[in-house]
Amino acid sequence: MNLQNSVVFITGANRGLGLAFAQAALAAGARKVYAAARDPATVTLPGVIPVQLDVTNPAQIAAAVAACPDVTLLVNNSGISRGSSFLGTDAMAAARAEFETNFFGPWAVAQAFAPVLQANGGGAVLNVLSVLSWLTIPGVATYSASKAAAWSLSNGLRNELRAQGTQVTSLHVAYMDTDMTRGLDAPKAAPLDVARLALQGVQAGLAEVLADDTTRHVKQSLSSATPAYAG
Repeated sequence: MNLQNSVVFITGANRGLGLAFAQAALAAGARKVYAAARDPATVTLPGVIPVQLDVTNPAQIAAAVAACPDVTLLVNNSGISRGSSFLGTDAMAAARAEFETNFFGPWAVAQAFAPVLQANGGGAVLNVLSVLSWLTIPGVATYSASKAAAWSLSNGLRNELRAQGTQVTSLHVAYMDTDMTRGLDAPKAAPLDVARLALQGVQAGLAEVLADDTTRHVKQSLSSATPAYAG
């Protein structure tokens, strides 16, 4: 897919990686960028069109689709982490909240925008996943489960949308310098670098983009005798 003159719709676009996607899309020559957020007043990047969207709200999804009928690239970026293990006191509540935003949210948005993409020539969907799609860390176990489910969703959508000419690309990334990893002492990728790499992957027609060495190592280990998720 060529990003030049594309029309891009980004969820969670007011900060972090979502904001970086908006910046990268404009720099890549997108004709229009819709920047969706729960509170559109928090979208302050010049050159984008703020859109109100809570991905867990069906009415707001329907309104966004009606207001943005020219979209050619959907970026499912919205995500939350409640920082819960599976055996934590509020683990079930944390998992339900994470699945609503990280799994059911992008599913609902992709389903709603699929006819729009088809009408506009096919286009593409970019789903923001994680290295935790493939391994589970105790402190974010419920989040890891939601991203594993989102990986399965992404692969399934790729199969189902192929017939209408819609490309589906999954972005897997480890730590980024965003609010979600604030206070974590570890190497972190710059969100703008990740966004640029992901959009390059969309333009190249890739099924998956592995954004850093950690993610590439974990993915490679899946077919080995010592996969990362077992260690």
